[in-house]
Amino acid sequence: MLRQTPASPLLSLPGAVPAEAPDEGVAAHYGDLFREQRALADGSGFVDLSHRGVVTVTGAERLSWLHLLLTQHVSDLAPGHATEALILSAHGHIEHAVYLVDDGETTWMHTEPGSQEALIAYLESMKFFYRVEVADRTDEIAVVHLPAGSIAEVPENAVVRETAHGRDLFLPRTDLESFAAAKGPAIGVLALEALRVEAHRPRLGLETDHRTIPHELGWIGTAVHLQKGCYRGQETVARVHNLGKPPRRLVFLHLDGSEVHLPPHGTPVRLASDGEEGRQLGFITTSARHHELGPIALALVKRNVPVDAPLMAGGTAAAQETVVEP
Repeated sequence: MLRQTPASPLLSLPGAVPAEAPDEGVAAHYGDLFREQRALADGSGFVDLSHRGVVTVTGAERLSWLHLLLTQHVSDLAPGHATEALILSAHGHIEHAVYLVDDGETTWMHTEPGSQEALIAYLESMKFFYRVEVADRTDEIAVVHLPAGSIAEVPENAVVRETAHGRDLFLPRTDLESFAAAKGPAIGVLALEALRVEAHRPRLGLETDHRTIPHELGWIGTAVHLQKGCYRGQETVARVHNLGKPPRRLVFLHLDGSEVHLPPHGTPVRLASDGEEGRQLGFITTSARHHELGPIALALVKRNVPVDAPLMAGGTAAAQETVVEP
């Protein structure tokens, strides 16, 4: 069972509505979802991600050691350079996704809420004679997200992970309330999720199941480096990349805006021509209401689904856009 991080103190802010799984412990929104989305898209405010797991690795051999375990090339990771990586099973299925940065002395990473204990258990099992120390910092360090374009000043005691989508700050948990007072407005995770879906970015546990391989989600190149040395699951990655195609592919869906309810995670996806009783060809992974695009979703479907075929998500009509080529 995943260990839940204590609820964020920012849930006491006016209008805060608690998020549901997998984001329990922080706010889904603060009373106006579309206003929060627009603010985030314009580079304003911040998102409380203090429910995410935080793990650090220290020691002189930390990067060369992590290089052996992760799908990403990190042996020469420069201080301050952000990257993301996966940990795969021996069969190439995705087990962990980590978002990391090194500050010259410590490698910082955040991962899905509650998954840090399993991640640490795996890392500890692979230490052997390497001079590294792995620590769970979740109870003392919170992650907050500043959107791309934000001009907010970063506190001196924060570690920054900067990407094209914004900056993730590793901040002392005791500073969360003062940070919110200075850098607001606070924005809920539903706004960030809507922009993630719009950007076609996968998330572990939503876009993945027990048999997902990186090629299905477009993680090749962003989280998987194809010209690095051995790591667990590399044989599957290389074989599919060089000799075949993944069995499924990620698609972006424009959903029928006349429907009141969004299709939840796991909703079957079928060809519209087959109706609601047709053969299931995939499932909804994440759905969201976007301030400009309306109801949208990501879905994982069989590779041979025609790219121009109208689809149905449960009883909701859906037009697809290609994310991963068939």
